[in-house]
This record gives sequence, structure tokens and C-alpha cells, in this order.
Amino acid sequence: MRLLAISDLHLASDASFERIEALPAYPEDWLILGGDIAESADGLDRAFTALAGKFARLIWVPGNHELWTRARSPAAPRGVERYESLVALARRHGVTTPEDPYPIWPGPGGEHVIAPLFLLYDYSFRPPDLPLEEVVAWAAEESAVCADELLLYPDPYPTRQEWCRARIAATAERLAALPARLPMVLVNHHPLRRDLVRIPRIPRFSPWCGTTLTEEWHTRFRARVVVSGHLHVRHTDWRDGTRFEEVSLGYPYQWEQHYGVAAYLREILPGPVSPGPGAPPAGERAGPR
Repeated sequence: MRLLAISDLHLASDASFERIEALPAYPEDWLILGGDIAESADGLDRAFTALAGKFARLIWVPGNHELWTRARSPAAPRGVERYESLVALARRHGVTTPEDPYPIWPGPGGEHVIAPLFLLYDYSFRPPDLPLEEVVAWAAEESAVCADELLLYPDPYPTRQEWCRARIAATAERLAALPARLPMVLVNHHPLRRDLVRIPRIPRFSPWCGTTLTEEWHTRFRARVVVSGHLHVRHTDWRDGTRFEEVSLGYPYQWEQHYGVAAYLREILPGPVSPGPGAPPAGERAGPR
């Protein structure tokens, strides 16, 4: 029995769905889906259909792409309504979401609380001397503006950063109320720490990668492992004895397709308990495993 994770599948074409439909069954394992699984609600529905029968349990957090509203119709769900529609979709497939009771992992490595989170970002991963109102123009100088600026609506919140703050406050209260006896696995699409955002191809994309409000959540909430995606650069890092796993697959040109998707399922639990000779050093891209 293992707790596995993957994110950023970006399923859109029939070929991409065929890759996950070809996965073997893992009837004893749980799978974390760390966001940006599909490019539409219909695609997410198809992904859940393909994966739910292959794993003992699916745990999902939304990515920014899943929250996009592309349709121009006034009836198209936006913001919180969009998120709630995806939660309802996941529940129809028996998939655990950030709005559900946190499950307890009963397998190897001992009991852990698995906490799927939805926290967003607030542009605080920007240079300290850069005013908030200049972030988009600064990123545009190097063609690094996130499409969220056009497609991810915060309704009914006036801004994405206010939606982020509301999610942070509610989630922190919920995590703090949990019994202290069990370690945790925190799962969020965006990284929880700024120093883990290493994207040399597009460094000015960092404002859309998280919030400094979660920098110390791994120690504050007794995290044994923190799982994230979004960056499309797979890493294993250690901070204060906590393992941080970036588990993105990415677009087809960003991974070795001859390995197959199965090779990129990252083992979260039991996993290594401390950094050792086999652990990639900070900053090194981890290959398929």
C-alpha cells in the first residue's frame, strides 16, 4: 500500500487521455492528484472516470487551469461558483476534495492526516521592492504573465489575493483544530514556500506561484511531507526535516513519454524518512520514479 502523487497532467487531447487510461491498476494504493489535471470540467470528469477504478482512493486539489472560465456566456460559472462545481464533480466520483473531511492514511509509514488544500496565491512571491500594481507589467517585460489574469475570476471576491486570504484564514483554522498526535501530508497545487520556486526559464512567473503566508506551515502544522505541483519542474527538497515533493508531469515536451505516466507517479508514503544518498539535492530535477 502506497500513497502516490502526480499533478499537471494537462489532459486535453485523446492521446493524453489514452496515456492515463493505459495505466495499470493499483488496487491497494491511494493517488493524490495535485491540480491542473485537465483543461476543462468535461476533461476532469473523464480523468476521474479513468482513474477512480485503478486506485483505492483519489485525493484531488484544484490547479489554476481547472479554475479558468473560458466560456463568455454570463451563465458560465466563475470564481467560487466554478470551484464549487468542480468539488461537486469530484464527489460524484468518490474523490476526496479540500472541502471534505481529511482522510487518515492507515498504511506503511504510520497514520498520517492527508490534508488537500486550496489556497491560491497573492502575488507576494514578487521582488520585495516591486509594488503590487506593477507586477503584471514587470512580468510582461519577459512574456511571463499568467493566463489567470484573463481566465481565473475571483467572484464574488474583488481580487484573487482577497480570495487567497480568505482561503488561508479558513484553512489555517481548520488545520489548527486537528488533534496534534498525527503528522500530516499537506497537498496544494502551488508551492507553500518561495524558496522552492525555481523556474529559470520564466523567473518572472513567480508572483503566480504561491503566498508567503504559508512559508512556515510545514512546521506549524507538523507536516511530514508537503506535495505541490504547478512549476512543471520535478523536485525533492528538504526543509526543517520535512520533505517537499513537486510532482508535476507537465506538457508532453516536458517529460520522457517512452517511460509512460506510471514512471512519474511519485511515492509520498512510506517514502524516505530523511534526506539520504538517494535523495536529489535541492535544485536538481528529479527524473521519473
